[in-house]
Amino acid sequence: MTASRSFPPPGPSGTVLPRRQLLRSAGVFAAAATLPGLLATGTPAQAAAAGFFRHGVASGDPYPHSVLLWTRLTPADSAMPGSGAGADSRVRWEVSRNADFTGLVGQGWAETGAWRDHTVKVVAAGLEPATTYWYRFRFGQEYSSVGRTRTAPAAGAAVDRLRMGVVSCANYQAGYFAAYRHLADRGDLDLVLHLGDYLYEYAPGEYQARDVVVRAQDPAVEMTTLAHYRRRHAQYKSDPDLQALHAAAPFVVTWDDHESANDAWSGGAQNHTEPAEGTWQERSGFAQQAYAEWMPVRYEPGGQLYRRLEFGSLASLSMLDLRSYRSQQADSQLAPAIDDPDRTITGAEQMDWLLAGLSNDAPQWKLVGNPVMITPVRFPSTLNTQEMHALSELLGDRNIDGVPYNVDQWDGYVADRNQVLRHLRDNAVTDTVFLTGDIHSGWACDLPVDPLTYPLNGRSAATELVCTSVTSDNLDDILRVPERTASLTVESGIRTLNPHVKYLDFDSHGFSVLEVTPAEVRMDWYRLADRTDPASATSRTASWTVAAGTQKVRPASGGILS
Repeated sequence: MTASRSFPPPGPSGTVLPRRQLLRSAGVFAAAATLPGLLATGTPAQAAAAGFFRHGVASGDPYPHSVLLWTRLTPADSAMPGSGAGADSRVRWEVSRNADFTGLVGQGWAETGAWRDHTVKVVAAGLEPATTYWYRFRFGQEYSSVGRTRTAPAAGAAVDRLRMGVVSCANYQAGYFAAYRHLADRGDLDLVLHLGDYLYEYAPGEYQARDVVVRAQDPAVEMTTLAHYRRRHAQYKSDPDLQALHAAAPFVVTWDDHESANDAWSGGAQNHTEPAEGTWQERSGFAQQAYAEWMPVRYEPGGQLYRRLEFGSLASLSMLDLRSYRSQQADSQLAPAIDDPDRTITGAEQMDWLLAGLSNDAPQWKLVGNPVMITPVRFPSTLNTQEMHALSELLGDRNIDGVPYNVDQWDGYVADRNQVLRHLRDNAVTDTVFLTGDIHSGWACDLPVDPLTYPLNGRSAATELVCTSVTSDNLDDILRVPERTASLTVESGIRTLNPHVKYLDFDSHGFSVLEVTPAEVRMDWYRLADRTDPASATSRTASWTVAAGTQKVRPASGGILS
């Protein structure tokens, strides 16, 4: 298991915090000692009826012997997220094998305060592998809600099955999080894989559901400051369905662009204007600090988000960061720039780390948490003007010679993609599956080394399974047409031009369920009946599998039963 790295949290402009605050941070992240006779410092201030733990509980990054636990304390009504107010406080945490907390297996104290927006992150260590635990927090006499988590299997242990929810692109303004509710209700997930765009930076009315704001975001401005990012994270974690899913299973997360700003790259973003919105270094630093505070992830600002988790002998899960190190997206009118070997989406160090992990013979399945699509896709020039514009908007308003092009995804960084796929081919690496979000649509694809001659050469180096958006607009929404009408023509044209694309759904909102066994990796796609209805029903729309050793996707019947 790859060890996590902890770093001193930066101040608002990226400077290192004073020693007193640094020691607090270290204390929060350490697995605290058991101190049964110790009282919380000070007397809890009077809080509103909502209580001290208004943003739920969460866990993340499960290792065989530890898991990260998270909550947010509201010690007083004045200590609201992003306020910078509120006294330093100590929170008790408890871990038990039983839901009624008889027989604790771990407990301790964590210190928090306005310096980390009163969020709490602790690593509960000394746990048993492949074991379900329950956890909670206490402040004064009040307990938080109870969360369920599960540790990873021991290194090298035989594992029959790994099951996870897979989600991406949850826009609060565009609908309700019924997809999270349905996943939480399953009760059979070992973890939840969130592939990015956990939240969106836009102001109310800037990006919503077919131009209708279903739920206005807070604050009522585009996020640019630390207070903005903290408040938006808090609003999302106030959602009852998201709280329920966090409490049901540990999350493994990475970010895409909207956690900071649209089409972010190492030196800026499409949705960032200097000097009106400050420097990109400042803004991205605020986004990273709030993410570290509010997400159940073993990450602190200044460290690296990419990391690898292992699940016995069955699977490794390499989580990529494809925003922090990438070169600026290619100019839409300069197609040759996408082939420039000096341009990168991963950065050199992350690429070396990824290739080394893919070359590891054990575990069997090499799963890659991939924020943006790696499948090469050519878009048909035969689409009508309306379809072409809609597809361009879905891809980020990028086109080359009038044809939409994926320059924000691996298609815009051909040298890096070629390096990965040729490494897989030349080293005879099998059972690599990229798990992807971002593009607000469902895909099942073979990954050919040479897409122009596929399938005649029959060489697929890996596969890719892409989940659709939880709520964010997709093609039928942009076209303002009923679901499964105009999109069918676009999907057919793409599959014809790209025979390695086996499944494509440009219209559904929802979630996926992934099951990994020694014999296969299987994904089920589920669509919501109505993303604007908090009680929306759901239905399974497709199932595809990757049989061990094949590097190819194929359709499957039936569904993964909870």
